[in-house]
Amino acid sequence: MLFAIALQESGARLRGHLMPWPWTLNVAGKPQRFARRDEACAALKQALIRHDPKRIDVGLGQTNLGYHPDRYHSACEALDPRANLAVTAALLRAHYADSGDWAVAAGRYHRPAGGKPAARYRRQFSQHWQRVQAVVASPRGPQP
Repeated sequence: MLFAIALQESGARLRGHLMPWPWTLNVAGKPQRFARRDEACAALKQALIRHDPKRIDVGLGQTNLGYHPDRYHSACEALDPRANLAVTAALLRAHYADSGDWAVAAGRYHRPAGGKPAARYRRQFSQHWQRVQAVVASPRGPQP
């Protein structure tokens, strides 16, 4: 589930495969990927000076720093894959508790108010989720 969300949120083509990328920022609608965490952290600090935190999504799950300001000890902690996925999981669980449906929870993760953006996200997430399930169920298992 988290892998499918991470593919949707921070996926990047690496050696021909779509893979989540932990040092991804989205600042005011513009995605940015960095080779190293320290580079992403420096860019994040600059983005927080120039933009409203509600316009900044960070890390594997693209956590919005404006809507979830108390989820991390520091902004750059959101670039830590474990911390980011822990927050992503907590948010998904909360949305699942409200809906009882993981696809709906994923849509609300992206846009809690729902509507067309959440429906579009649900469809895209569902495609990633189906691919992840197919790979896991494959007799060969996941391949590098």
